[in-house]
Amino acid sequence: MLGPTRIRRRYRWLVALVVLIPTVVAGPWLVLGIATMGDVYGPGETPRSADAAIVLGTLVNADGSLSPRLEQRVEAGAELFCGGVVDTLIMSGTDSSTTGQNETTVMRDYAITLGVPASAIVLDPLGVDTFTSCQRADEVYHAQSVIVVSQQYHVARATWLCQRAGLETQGYYPAPSPTWWTLRGIAREVGASWKALADVLGGRGE
Repeated sequence: MLGPTRIRRRYRWLVALVVLIPTVVAGPWLVLGIATMGDVYGPGETPRSADAAIVLGTLVNADGSLSPRLEQRVEAGAELFCGGVVDTLIMSGTDSSTTGQNETTVMRDYAITLGVPASAIVLDPLGVDTFTSCQRADEVYHAQSVIVVSQQYHVARATWLCQRAGLETQGYYPAPSPTWWTLRGIAREVGASWKALADVLGGRGE
């Protein structure tokens, strides 16, 4: 029979594991959030002026319309342009898995309805992931300072990756939405943050 002391010792180990394991798993996500905290802005806040905003693509609906998340990103990018914070929007994305249509053309068309002239929009149809979007903004489109636009759960990683690509980078996110997609996005970011660190530490793109 176990004595009270051994039971308490086992309980302490159990509590320690319950706390430690999630902390280790989410470690990179927390680190990237802290590292970029002073460079990320949200609704009601105004970032410093920059050469361009990189609006990151995401799901296009099967009927060719923007998903709510993509709509929010384009609206946030248009807000930066119309507010005079940036002169150019780089719409960065790839072919939609639901329609085969490139995300960037749908993003451009919506931005035009929001008052952004076509001449101020640059399409990057080869932005297959966040790392590539950052790298191409630097190497292909020759931006020096950017504001990367995405949801709050994603923007810290996106900002950090663009900074590692050599860009002077700030992040900007639209108002958070308490939806299933937000919870899914937060969970996904835990793994994606590990990949971001591995990409940079492994010298991807050098």
